[in-house]
Amino acid sequence: MISISGMKPESIDIDVKVAMVGDPFLYNLLYTKDEDFKKIFKLRADFDSVMKIDRNSLRDYNSFVERIVASEQLNDLNKKAVAAVMEYGARLAGKQDKISTQFNKIADILREANYWSLKEKKSKVTEKHVRQAIEEKMDRSRLIEEKIQEMIDEGSIMIDTRGSAVGQVNGLSVYDMGDYAFGKPSRITAIASVGESGIINIEREAELSGRIHNKGVLIISGYLRQKFAQNKPLTVSASLCFEQSYSGVEGDSASSTEIYALLSSLSDLPLRQDIAVTGSVNQKGEIQPIGGVNQKIEGFFKVCQSNGLTGSQGVMIPRQNVVNLMLDSDVIEAVKQGQFSIYPVETIDQGIEILTGIPAGNLKDDGSYEPDTVYDRVDKKLEKFAKTWKAYQ
Repeated sequence: MISISGMKPESIDIDVKVAMVGDPFLYNLLYTKDEDFKKIFKLRADFDSVMKIDRNSLRDYNSFVERIVASEQLNDLNKKAVAAVMEYGARLAGKQDKISTQFNKIADILREANYWSLKEKKSKVTEKHVRQAIEEKMDRSRLIEEKIQEMIDEGSIMIDTRGSAVGQVNGLSVYDMGDYAFGKPSRITAIASVGESGIINIEREAELSGRIHNKGVLIISGYLRQKFAQNKPLTVSASLCFEQSYSGVEGDSASSTEIYALLSSLSDLPLRQDIAVTGSVNQKGEIQPIGGVNQKIEGFFKVCQSNGLTGSQGVMIPRQNVVNLMLDSDVIEAVKQGQFSIYPVETIDQGIEILTGIPAGNLKDDGSYEPDTVYDRVDKKLEKFAKTWKAYQ
């Protein structure tokens, strides 16, 4: 063994700052599992994917557009084109007073809009080119949406957009494809009978229900006890089902929809099939906001449009989601012309009145509900169930 002495470079004074960029999950994992990580990276900063719309943010947005145009030598945008880009940013943010900071997606739209302007041999990018770029981007990712719509059109997936039915209502789901999300209606049904099984979640029994959806169904049980089981036992067995659903159900955005179907089954009152419903609910019957409201509305609109707009069709949404509405121009135009409606609601009482055309009913001092109302019919049916169950004991 021979010891070899190599050359050692002289040390150089250097001042280095290291910044790591990643998602919160990765940061929390390193912070928890690696002791040295806490010592080395002492400062943490969160970056939001949206920012508030005001004069300064819109000016900065316009500056970003100009920078991309200048650096990549794209055609200039006219004012309406810039406004269309900002509208797309607001759509990505999912709120009327916010705008997206996912600038990579904005830059992609600018590049594609430039392509369409060059194809038409135009020297400027117009609003038409921006909207065409957005539409083309969605068209490349909507194969599954088109297949589902095709099955609805041919009747393989059964969705009614006219008439009425007992214990049946159109719920709304969002399919997230990663870079593209779309909404489509799902038929939700409820069947009620005498028994003590309570609310049976068929999706859970088939191991197709997620934890949040299970929680939503349990909340429905609480709502029924609070509303109708204060002076008698709740002796009911009721099954809830997402018809023709085979890939699993998650989220509580259909909990209000399931309540409407259940109330319809108990009262024998038909529900309008030309109105689709979305919204979660708490045990007091208050409607709570949900996500994907734009995709859900547009999804049902496309189904109604395919079957033929009647002027009575629409979607019922939580009132809190009104600020999230950034709808396609087709839907906006249909609403303006009275061909399609959007109903913001705050409570189950308001929703059931819209779906049945009958007052929900107020609770009287003697513990009963006003006669000839939805809740009066439900209360009497549950009272009959209780007596029937007692007779068989």
